[in-house]
Amino acid sequence: MLVPMAAWARAGIAAALWAAGLGAAADAAGADTGAAAAQPWARHTIDASSQGADGVRPGDVNGDGWPDLVTGWEEGGVVRVYLHPAGDGAALRKPWPAVTVGRVASPEDAVFMDVDADGAVDVVSSCEGDTQCMFVHWAPRDPARYLTPDAWTTQPIPATAGRTMWMFAVPMQVDGAGGLDLVVGSKGEDGLVGWLQCPAVPRNLDDWALHPLRKAGWIMSLVEADMDGDGDSDVVASDRKGPDAGVFWLENPGANAAAVPWAEHAIGAAGQEIMFLDVADLNGDARRDVLAAVKPAEVAWFAGPDAAGEPWQARTIPVQATLGVGTAKSVRAGDLDRDGVLDLVYSCEHAHPPRRGVVWLRRGA
Repeated sequence: MLVPMAAWARAGIAAALWAAGLGAAADAAGADTGAAAAQPWARHTIDASSQGADGVRPGDVNGDGWPDLVTGWEEGGVVRVYLHPAGDGAALRKPWPAVTVGRVASPEDAVFMDVDADGAVDVVSSCEGDTQCMFVHWAPRDPARYLTPDAWTTQPIPATAGRTMWMFAVPMQVDGAGGLDLVVGSKGEDGLVGWLQCPAVPRNLDDWALHPLRKAGWIMSLVEADMDGDGDSDVVASDRKGPDAGVFWLENPGANAAAVPWAEHAIGAAGQEIMFLDVADLNGDARRDVLAAVKPAEVAWFAGPDAAGEPWQARTIPVQATLGVGTAKSVRAGDLDRDGVLDLVYSCEHAHPPRRGVVWLRRGA
């Protein structure tokens, strides 16, 4: 049973590739954060050159301390990287320096990863549709050529070819040996959660081995987190469709990750249509909570249990009835107004005017 939580207020944010935060502006003007929260955020377009980008993944690829971005434009069939203008306020509000690192059909996701540990940050894309393959887009070793399209090369990962419709990937050290591995998820009849094991020579993509962990209907999120405090990385996931739909975490057995099954631990929302999720300590009790956007329009909050084996405490934060927004797509936690309390950002599908597409929820008493 999800217990409704009512002590949350809302403020509108204009749907955008990025939106300027109100905290600094409110501080500079001496404004009350409540009044500032009532104003839509300013939208600044980073890129509008293609179609179908489902989301961006951040990472500092050039070591300047600022977050760069990568995305796959699903309908456009391109994977692009954007370099942050490094604090230049004027340039920040214009299209960012960008490069097309590869052209592949139906790229659902793209993530930064130095696959071969040569110091140049590559990109891994996950493709669904008829492509059903994952690709490595190799970055040039010369930093001066990072924004040169011809300096990038694209290669498929053979173990993923024709296997399933790939949706998401997380670079992660799984087995404690060698380079970074990849935790991967997909959808459809052959949907799965699994991991790609990094070989002795990562550049040899033929040697990457796929280890399935469980069947899946439609994986939305994969989040790296040490859920049991044993020092290795586990995986929190949301499965949107099928008989095993819900929120769960998979326990990494460590050095034996390729040889033994990973224990699956249910978190909640079994049988519901779960979209993107986040892991954060929302109530400040030093335990991990899980937040998930749930169709049609609510946020499920699963408070971490007191001890291993105990059930997660499930609450729901209803959104649709009070906010006039679209249907649930994602939720993330963050202290937006810098008052020391985590807020929530909630984004929507089908947010046709006058409905809002992105809002933030400020926690009350």
